[in-house]
Amino acid sequence: MTWGEAGGSVAGGEGGIGVGGTKGSGVGGTEGSGVGGTVRVLLADDEHLIRGALAALLALEDDLVVVAQAATGPEALAMARAHRPDVAVLDLQMPGADGVKVATLLRAELPECRTMIVTSHGRPGHLKRALAAGVRGFVPKTVSAQRLAEIIRAVHAGNRYVDPELAADAIASGDSPLTAREAEVLELAADGAPVAEIAERASLSQGTVRNYLSSAAAKLGAENRHTAVRLARAKGWV
Repeated sequence: MTWGEAGGSVAGGEGGIGVGGTKGSGVGGTEGSGVGGTVRVLLADDEHLIRGALAALLALEDDLVVVAQAATGPEALAMARAHRPDVAVLDLQMPGADGVKVATLLRAELPECRTMIVTSHGRPGHLKRALAAGVRGFVPKTVSAQRLAEIIRAVHAGNRYVDPELAADAIASGDSPLTAREAEVLELAADGAPVAEIAERASLSQGTVRNYLSSAAAKLGAENRHTAVRLARAKGWV
């Protein structure tokens, strides 16, 4: 992953998609947050080198302070509880809990902490899940560090940013045919776990797990759960 230049800008600016009709944040400090104070940032990414490099780049911004870093979902939650950041920048795919799951929990526990997802796996279903979880920004990892800093300020100011290409793909892809429970069970099956283990982790009976897996496979036109997982992941539905 590289933090290179990419198209798009904050909500209300050129190229960006402001979800929910929010206005621009005043990139460059004309209106947004960072005026008269700093924005406290949590960075969560399981790739240490990337996370460290991004922290160093954001440290060059006068109004942004990286107060904590994390490599896993549970660690991100612990760091957020301990440091109370203004904005949590979360990798989509992390061990223990993905970025959307972490954002969902932070929304309940620390509603004052705004969340953003950065990802190299920007499939339409991921974007829809993130927005449903209250995520304020959804950014590809190809965005530059300078642009990311602008988006962090915008998110802190109460605006939303969605990468325009990801937004267009999400609109074109349609909604997932899976229920929340089917998606959950299918995700638990993704690593090849046996039905008994899935049932224990989901607090369901083994028969119910089999029913959910069969239903998910049928909806996706898959011959088995392994194919169903592959198809659902390709769409970003799990």
